[in-house]
Amino acid sequence: MRHLRLESPEGACVDVSAQGAQVLSWRDASGRERFFLSPNAVFAPGQAIRGGAPVVFPQFSGRGALPKHGFARGLPWTAGPVEALPDGLSRLSLSLNASAETRVLWAHEFEAVMEITLGARELEMRLRVRNTGPAPFAFTAALHSYFAADLSDARLRGLAGRPYEDAADGGRWRLQEGDEVAFGAELDRVYPEVADELTLVAGGQGLRIAADGFRDVVVWNPGPVLAAALPDLGAGQHLHFVCVEAANVLHPVVLAPGQAWSGAQRLFA
Repeated sequence: MRHLRLESPEGACVDVSAQGAQVLSWRDASGRERFFLSPNAVFAPGQAIRGGAPVVFPQFSGRGALPKHGFARGLPWTAGPVEALPDGLSRLSLSLNASAETRVLWAHEFEAVMEITLGARELEMRLRVRNTGPAPFAFTAALHSYFAADLSDARLRGLAGRPYEDAADGGRWRLQEGDEVAFGAELDRVYPEVADELTLVAGGQGLRIAADGFRDVVVWNPGPVLAAALPDLGAGQHLHFVCVEAANVLHPVVLAPGQAWSGAQRLFA
């Protein structure tokens, strides 16, 4: 499986899998690893890689007829050359186009591009989707980011008072109580229409998380029981990460022929 590396002059680096256009690792200029990659992750063609930042497209989770989280994360993407940008930024772009393999599952023509832009202490992951066919289509999507964090002291700030769909409790709707989301048991929530910047605090340090183009935020940790049941995760591994995902879940994006959409998650260490 082909892996690619993107580096900044200050020493930050990102490792990317060409399968799924998936960021596997991000070390900022301080050398701190910001993503979690499961020690039991499977690296095989067509298999989802547990950790990093999988690209979910064109279906979020099991909310539709496609395989869970769609097909993009299991397919090889085509990587372009690394671009040097102003202000010391560098960018890697990977693309995926409709093929005989995708049309079996989803009968639409499309081009998807994943742009990964790295700075000394910032990372932007931007997904672009264009309808290249003769008919409109709808899709849901997410950047399923697994952030490295000690679950015992991890807190997510910025969602106070917001409604959320609680998938861990049968899809019931609730309101976020308190200023912080804390973790422990299984947590699986969709917060709609979140435009504000969030902050993940863990280990005494904060990671700022912003998004554009994505309307929802998904917050997930499997908890001890589900983690132990997932062979590519394993018992106790839930203690080492929190997923905070930029997503379009509740309202699919609809593209007419020739139309394009983009959405990004921007991270600031």
